Formats: sequence, C-alpha cells, structure tokens
Amino acid sequence: MDIRPWTYEDIYSIAELEKQCFPDPWSFQMLADSFFGENTLTAVLLSEGNVEGYAFLVGVQGEADLANIAVAPSFRRKGAANALLGYLEGEAKKRGVERIFLEVRVSNAPAMRLYLSRGYVGRYVRPRYYGDGEDAVIFVKEL
Repeated sequence: MDIRPWTYEDIYSIAELEKQCFPDPWSFQMLADSFFGENTLTAVLLSEGNVEGYAFLVGVQGEADLANIAVAPSFRRKGAANALLGYLEGEAKKRGVERIFLEVRVSNAPAMRLYLSRGYVGRYVRPRYYGDGEDAVIFVKEL
C-alpha cells in the first residue's frame, strides 16, 4: 500500500469509490472543488496502481474537519483506514493543526472503534445530521 496526496486524475477513481461506499456519495464536482481548496489536505491509498481508499481534511486556524474517508470493500479490515488517518494526522500536525473533528453515523460501529483506537473522543450527538435522518456522533482528537 502506498499513500500520497491526491492528484486531479485520482478524482475520477475517488468518485467511483464514493459510489461503492456511500448511499449518498459526493459527486465528482464536489470532490474536485474540495481538491482545489487551499485549506484541504488529501490522501489516496494505492495498491498496484489502483485507488483503494482516500480521505481528506479541511482545516482553518488550528482546527480541521475530517470531511470524508472511504476504503474499497475488498480493502477493509486490513489497516487501510488507519493508515489514511495516520498520514493525514501527520500532515495536519506539520501545518499547525491542533485539533481534528469528525462526524460518524451512530450506526457505524466499525468506524467508531477505529476512531477510538486512534485517540478520538466522542463529544456529543448531533440529531438528524444525515439526509436520511440518522444522528451523528461528533468526535475530536487533540494533536
């Protein structure tokens, strides 16, 4: 597995991965707009040249939000999400980010286990956060 920042060409594969992973995927345009954001940190996980995972943070003034993270179904439970988070946290810290926030569906126990194992702490629940009405747990990690 190799992790590096996204290139514009990666966004096509990332958009396809989004469709595999989420019922309400980000569009190509949304991902492209994020890619060009000056406060965006990106990471793509490659295996044999194929995009198998990605994540990105958006940050300002010492804080960042984990905007999205996704791993191909065939790469789950192999440390890919952990590696992506570790990469982004390291890059964020280099840029002066002190705190990372993220939202996770209350039904997504595997993601919550991952975040807890990396030192994130659940702070509160945001009711009906997602489009389908599901609540989100807000996590934070001090870098």
